[in-house]
Amino acid sequence: MTRQRRIGLLLVLLLLLVAAAAWWRQAGPSAPGGKAADAGRNPSARLVEQGAYLARAGNCMLCHTPAGGAPYAGGRAIETPFGTVYSSNLTPDRDTGIGNWTAVDFWRAMHEGRSKDGRLLVPAFPYTSFTQVTQDDADALFAYLRSLAPVRQPNRPHALRWPYDSQLALAAWRTLYFEPAVFQSDPARDADWNRGAYLVRGLGHCSACHTTRNLLGAVDDRLDLAGGPMPMQNWYAPSLVLPDEAGVGDWALDDIVRLLQTGVSDAASVMGPMAEVVLHSTQYLSPQDLRAIAVYLRSLPKDRAGARSDMRAPAQASAQGADIYDTQCARCHGDAGQGVPGAYPALAGNRAVLMANTANLVQVVLHGGFAPATQGHPRPFGMPPYQLELDDRAVAAVLTHIRSAWGNRAAPVHELDVTRHRDTAAR
Repeated sequence: MTRQRRIGLLLVLLLLLVAAAAWWRQAGPSAPGGKAADAGRNPSARLVEQGAYLARAGNCMLCHTPAGGAPYAGGRAIETPFGTVYSSNLTPDRDTGIGNWTAVDFWRAMHEGRSKDGRLLVPAFPYTSFTQVTQDDADALFAYLRSLAPVRQPNRPHALRWPYDSQLALAAWRTLYFEPAVFQSDPARDADWNRGAYLVRGLGHCSACHTTRNLLGAVDDRLDLAGGPMPMQNWYAPSLVLPDEAGVGDWALDDIVRLLQTGVSDAASVMGPMAEVVLHSTQYLSPQDLRAIAVYLRSLPKDRAGARSDMRAPAQASAQGADIYDTQCARCHGDAGQGVPGAYPALAGNRAVLMANTANLVQVVLHGGFAPATQGHPRPFGMPPYQLELDDRAVAAVLTHIRSAWGNRAAPVHELDVTRHRDTAAR
């Protein structure tokens, strides 16, 4: 046996020992106090209503309901770099759902990422954020889920690659990247800020998308909310810190609230995965909670603003790109990229157009861009897909033109960039 092989085997054994130690260290049951042991037995209507609201805040139904399926009955496929995870049945069916769970079991899942039988849950269920949720809110969520109609639908086993499908690997991952916690208010901040921080960091689990993940799928806390690619979705979740991406530090609070409530504001509109968040979650939040989120987001530090500045040379306009724009785009976005207020966004000076990461631009041109139909904005304008009309070279040309015209000065989009996004989406 070679020296390198012996070292490799020793490292594997060490990893297994660490994982085993973590398994035994974390195997004991949690011991929540307060009302957890009684929640869900005879919940009040008020507790159930509170839980329904919190389920909206956490956007729980989106992941736990497949297209055309029964609400909360699970089975939705969630693609990850490590394989496919299938969401679980949260209805109170005793055999296939959580009908024989207690509130303590549910709290343990939220707080520690463990199932009723002690099995470690994969972090596609964002318990790394949900661990911040208070016990009272977990009890309310449990009471609401227990009030649903039971649906008999067995949970589908995950299809993860080895070794990510093993409990030992999960134990090792948790040793490196997870420790149960509860949200702690900052006494130096006011009530709005603390409520906003609680929602963003906890049930809202905003960092799950808006923070870069490492090779093992863990978010980097040092870059919290600083933006990152969304694995397997081919979208880029822009930074909520950088003012040239999606930072709102200089926005009016009312504009932030309006964007979260309706999906559109004078300064921006949401599309892609964020449109789903507004559609299923934030539009239903109370004005007080939306304002609290706005207060928190506006307070995020901007000292990382130069971390991802694009140093490439600005794009040079091409005749092909200009021709495509005049033919396909100008009738909505204007001859000078000025847009139509309340209908079609301006492209001149639009920070979504100028971002260094062009994944979202390519996605919108290929697959269309649609704001959510919300109560406050029920008939949004949308953009049709052009994946059948424009080839990769043409998409790159028109985007390069847009990023270089009307005073815009951003780097070009290359044909290879478009090909990569189109091919990834097709898989």
